Amino acid sequence: MTDELPPPPDEARELPSPPAVAREVFTGDAWDRAEAFAELLAGPGVVRGLLGPREVSRIWDRHLLNCAVVAEAVPPEVRLVDIGSGAGLPGLVLAIVRPDITVTLLEPLLRRTVFLEECVKALKLDNVEVLRGRAEELAGKREFDVASARAVAPLDRLLKWAMPLLREGGELIAMKGERAAEELAEAEPQLRACGARTAELVTVGRGKVEPPATLVRVVAGRAPESGRRRQRR
Repeated sequence: MTDELPPPPDEARELPSPPAVAREVFTGDAWDRAEAFAELLAGPGVVRGLLGPREVSRIWDRHLLNCAVVAEAVPPEVRLVDIGSGAGLPGLVLAIVRPDITVTLLEPLLRRTVFLEECVKALKLDNVEVLRGRAEELAGKREFDVASARAVAPLDRLLKWAMPLLREGGELIAMKGERAAEELAEAEPQLRACGARTAELVTVGRGKVEPPATLVRVVAGRAPESGRRRQRR
């Protein structure tokens, strides 16, 4: 078995050249890996239904760069779990640009985990593991410093999945768009229920992506005791 995925069939759209700013974001070894990952997304990723054909023209700006700038909000040398990793966005991209962190790509669907495992092998990433499963199944078994997520679920639901995976003081970094502030306000009851210390909007990627990426960052506290939760009901 080789480390390379099969070449994309004719159905895959042609991948555009990366924008100049990509060289500023993906430096050193990350550049070759980013180019290779772009090809994998545009080829096998599209053919296997992990990315829509119309997204090929936007792989660099909407997907790779938009995910890479999230690294600005990730502390050094952390253990990160990417919830509902899908095609590896943002988890695999973060592993490429931040070799100092260890990344667990958590994904319940088999066809997606197979693709992710093949990408990790082809890109020769030794700071990544692929784990098939759901966040609820991992709670109490593993603990992480950071949880990331992109387009997985509304914030109130995402909090229920992510917070049990974080150590006290760990951070949920959720990629959100125009509704970020609205989702944050709607999630206030769940933020209290899970004992979050702080929750805020963070903007990353200024001068690199347009518009800059909006994140919701939630710092985990100690969850209320179950008895106290029952009393509130």
